[in-house]
Amino acid sequence: ARGFSLPLQRPADCGDTRYFDISRLACGPCGAHQRRSAGGSSCVCQPGYRMVSSNGGSSIICEKCPENMSGVTQDGWNCITCPKGLTSEGKCKCLNNEILVERSIDGILLNEALCIHCNGSEQSFSASDASGNRCVRCEQTFINVSKSCDCSSPNVLTGGLCFSASDSLPPKGVATVRFGQLGVTLTSAWFLKNLQSSASACWLYSNLTACQALGNMCVMNMNSLSSSSTDACSLFQYIYVNTARLGIVHSVAFWRHNLPWLYYGDQPGLASQVLEANNFPAIFSFKGTDKDVKLKFIAASFDAAGNFLKWQNLEGGILQLCPDTQTKMNAAYTFGTTYQQNCKISVSKLLLDFANPIFYDLFLEYNGDNGQQYLWAVPVLNLNLQYSEMFVNQGSNMNNWLLTRRFFLVDTLSGKENDLGKLPRVIRIASKITISIRLVSHTQRGTIYPPLLTIAYTDVLVQNPETQSVMVSFSVNYEMNQSEAQIQTDITLGVLGGLAVLWSLLKTAGWKRRTGSSIIDLQTVLKFLLFYAGDLANVFFVITVGTGIYWLVFFKAQQFVSVLLPLPSQEEDFVTYIACAFSLKALQFLQLLVSQLTIDIFFIDWERPKGKVLKAVEGEGVIKSAAAPVSIWRTYFIANEWNEIQTVRKINPLFQVLAVLFFLEVVGFSNLALMDSSSSLTRSSESYIAPWSRILRFGVSAALWLAIAFLQIIFFSVFYERFVEDKISQFVDLCCMSNISVFLLSHSCFGYYIHGRSVHGHADTNMEEMNMNLKREAENLCSQRGLLPNTDGQTFQISISRKMRLHYDRIHETLTRKRGPARLLESSANSFEQNTRAYNTMNKFLSSFIDHVHKEMDYIVKDKLLLERILGMEFMEPIEKSIFYNDEGHSFSDVLYYGNETTLLIFDILFFSIVDLASQSFVLAAILTYLQQEIFRFIRNTLGQKNLASKTLVDERFLI
Repeated sequence: ARGFSLPLQRPADCGDTRYFDISRLACGPCGAHQRRSAGGSSCVCQPGYRMVSSNGGSSIICEKCPENMSGVTQDGWNCITCPKGLTSEGKCKCLNNEILVERSIDGILLNEALCIHCNGSEQSFSASDASGNRCVRCEQTFINVSKSCDCSSPNVLTGGLCFSASDSLPPKGVATVRFGQLGVTLTSAWFLKNLQSSASACWLYSNLTACQALGNMCVMNMNSLSSSSTDACSLFQYIYVNTARLGIVHSVAFWRHNLPWLYYGDQPGLASQVLEANNFPAIFSFKGTDKDVKLKFIAASFDAAGNFLKWQNLEGGILQLCPDTQTKMNAAYTFGTTYQQNCKISVSKLLLDFANPIFYDLFLEYNGDNGQQYLWAVPVLNLNLQYSEMFVNQGSNMNNWLLTRRFFLVDTLSGKENDLGKLPRVIRIASKITISIRLVSHTQRGTIYPPLLTIAYTDVLVQNPETQSVMVSFSVNYEMNQSEAQIQTDITLGVLGGLAVLWSLLKTAGWKRRTGSSIIDLQTVLKFLLFYAGDLANVFFVITVGTGIYWLVFFKAQQFVSVLLPLPSQEEDFVTYIACAFSLKALQFLQLLVSQLTIDIFFIDWERPKGKVLKAVEGEGVIKSAAAPVSIWRTYFIANEWNEIQTVRKINPLFQVLAVLFFLEVVGFSNLALMDSSSSLTRSSESYIAPWSRILRFGVSAALWLAIAFLQIIFFSVFYERFVEDKISQFVDLCCMSNISVFLLSHSCFGYYIHGRSVHGHADTNMEEMNMNLKREAENLCSQRGLLPNTDGQTFQISISRKMRLHYDRIHETLTRKRGPARLLESSANSFEQNTRAYNTMNKFLSSFIDHVHKEMDYIVKDKLLLERILGMEFMEPIEKSIFYNDEGHSFSDVLYYGNETTLLIFDILFFSIVDLASQSFVLAAILTYLQQEIFRFIRNTLGQKNLASKTLVDERFLI
C-alpha cells in the first residue's frame, strides 16, 4: 500500500503562489513574478507584468512592464498606458457608462487605452453593457421617464428599471422569504433585485414577463396570504385586485388578464366546487380499443424571470426527481395504474440540476366533440400553505382548502443572500408530489372528477451539500368514494354477527344438553363466548373473502371503469377484519385442540377365551384349570391405528401449501394483486411494477387456497378414498375384524360408538380361519355387522343417561395411571393388578351395557330428525334410557382432525394471510404456515397419545 499511495491535495490547498498540477494531482510552484490563476490549475503573471510566452501550467514567462506603461491589456500579453487608473489585477479601468478600447478598428494595439463615453442623448440612448465592452441601447424605461439613459432623482431606479416619481407605484415590497419548517426568514438577493421592479413594471406597463416573474416570487414564498407585510404575494394581490377592469382569460374568473393564474379564490366551499361540481369531459376504460389509456398531462413551463419556456409533456418524467427508465416513468400516467416512486437525492445533485428553478402550470389534455384539443386546468393543493399559521386551525376539510395553480420542483434561488453566485443558504424541494384521480360515484362509463395535484415542500438548510440528502416521493393514486361500500359491509357484518349470536346460543344449548346440565353458570357463559368467537371468525372470514374476490373480479375484469381500488389508508378496516378473524379463529382452534385432547375413550374387547389352560396358583403349589387368556395385541393394534388417524385430514397440507405457492409465484397469480388495470399473469422486467393491494393479495391467495382445497377434497372423497385408501372407513372395518368396539365420550353425556363386534365370534385366530371368515362374509353366509340384527350400522352418536355416566365415572376413578420403570418387562405388581382389574371391570361393564344387560341403564336406537342433524343438537333428553342415534357419515371423526377440516382450513388461510400482509411475502407466509401445521400436528399427536394411553389403559410404550 505504501508503494502506491500519494498525498491528497486539492486546488484550494495550494495557496496563492502555487497551482494545482492536473498531471501530478498535486500542487506545484509558480515561477518568478507569477501567481495562481482564478481556476487554480495554471499560473498567471502578477499585476504589472505581461506574458512573454505561455504553454499552460507553470510554463509561462513574465516580463515587467515599463514605468510609463504600467497597465496590462485584458488578454495579459501587452503593456499599455491606463489614463483612468488600474484595477486590482493591473488592468485598465473606466468610469460608469464608458467602454474600454485597447485596439483600433483594424486591431492595432494602442499605446494608451481609451475610455469612450456612451452617448445617452436623444437619437442614441446608449449605455455600456454589463461587461463594459460596448455601448448598447439603454433600457426603455429610462428613455420613457427621463428621455436619456440616466435615472437621477427624483426618479426611482430599481431592478435595472427606471420609474417616474409621479407614477402611482405599488407599495414598497419586502424582499424576505420565510422558510417555516426551519423557522428562518432571510432577505433574498433575487427578491431584493427583482421584486419591486417586477411589481412596478407589471403594475404600470402590464409587462407580461414582469407579471410572470412577480407570480413566480409569490410561488417561491409558498403563495403566502399574510396581511402583515407586503411580500411578493401581497404585491401580486394588490395588482390583481386593482386590475379587474382588464377582464379575465378563457372565461376563468380567477385568471386576470396579463397576470398568471395563481389562486382559485378563498371563498368557503370553493375547493369542493372546483373538484366535484364538474366531471372531466372524457371517459376511460381498461379493455377494448381504449386499452391502456394515458392521462395526457401537459405543463406550461416558465423560468424564474418570467420567460415562457415551452409546453412539456409529463411523460418525459418532468415531475419525477428520482432517476428511472423512461418506460417505468411513463407508466405513471397509464390510467388505473397506481404509481409510487421513492428515493433519496443528494443536495449537491439538486444544486447542480436545478441551478435555475422552473415553474409549471399543469393541465390535462382531452379531445372535444369537434376534434379540437382542449386543456383542463389541474388545481394544486400546497400542503405548506394549508398547514401554515393562517390555515392551521381549519383542519383537512376539503371546503377549507385553498387551491393554487403554479408550482415548482426545486428552489435554489430565493434562499440566496447577497451574492447570487454563491451557494444558497436554504433550498426548498418538492419532497412529496401526489396526483389524485377520483372516480365519479355510480359511474358506469369511466367518468372522473378533475385531477388534484397535492404537493409538500421540505426546507433544507445547506451546510454540506455532498453529505446532505432529501427523501422525495412521487405517486399517482386512484380513488373513489368508499362510504357506500363501507355501509354495506357494516350492514352485512351486523346481520351476520346477529345470526352468529343466535347460532352460538343454539350451540350452547346443545352443549348444555350434551353435558347433562341445565344450570347457566360461568362455564356456560365462557362456552358461549368460545362458540361465538368461532362463529364471528367465520363471519369476518366470509366478509373479507367476499370483499377480496369482489375487488379482484370487478376491478380487473371491468372494461369501462366503474370501480377503483381502495387506497392503502382505506384498507385499514379490511386488515382489522382479517386480524379479528384470525384471532377469533385461533381461539376456536385452541379450544378444539383442548377438547380433542381430553376426550374419554375405551376399547371394548368382545373376544372370549377359547377353552381352558392349566395354571399354577402362586403360593399354594397346586395346579388348577383356568380360562385361556385373551390376547391384548388386538387392542394395542387398534390403539395404534386410532393414534395414527388422529391428525389425518381431508386434504394434504404440504401439497396445499406448495400448490398455492406454485400458482402465486411460478404461474404468476400474484401479479393480479398489483394496483394496476392489467389482468395479465406475467410482467416484463423492464416494465413498471405497481405497488401491492392488500385487499387483492388476500383475495388472490384466499381464492387459491379455497379452490385448491376444494379440488383436493373432491379428489380424495371421489377417487382416492374410494379406490385407494379411506383410513376412516378402514378403521371401522378393522375394528370389526379385530372384534373390538370403540366407546368415545366427547362430552359428559354425549359421544360416539363404533360397533366392532365380530360376526364370526372370534378374531384371535390363524390366517386360514381369518380368510375363511372373510370369504363367508363376502358370500353373505353370516350375519351382518350392525349393532341391530340385519343392519349394517356400525357407527352411532350416543346420548347417555346421567346414571350411565355416573357409573362410568365410578369405574374410571380406579384408573389411576402409574408409570413403571423404563424397561419393558419391569413394572409394579400393585399397579399392574390395579390397571388389569380396572380394565376388565370397564370392559365388562361397557360390553354388558351394549348387550342390554343393565335394564336400569338400557338404551334405545333411533334415527335423528332432520332438524337435529341440521342444528347439530338433540331434542330428546336421555333421562331413563340412553339413546343411540344411527350415524351414516362416520361422525366420530368430529373428535379428529378429519371431521374439523373447515376450521383447520380457515385457520391456515388466515395464518397465511396475516403473515403475508405483515411481510408482503408469499414465500415466507407459505413456509411459516407449513411450520405451524407441523407444530400443531406434533402437539396433537403427542398429547393425544398420552390421553389415549391414560383413558384406555394401553401402555404408552406400545403406541408407536
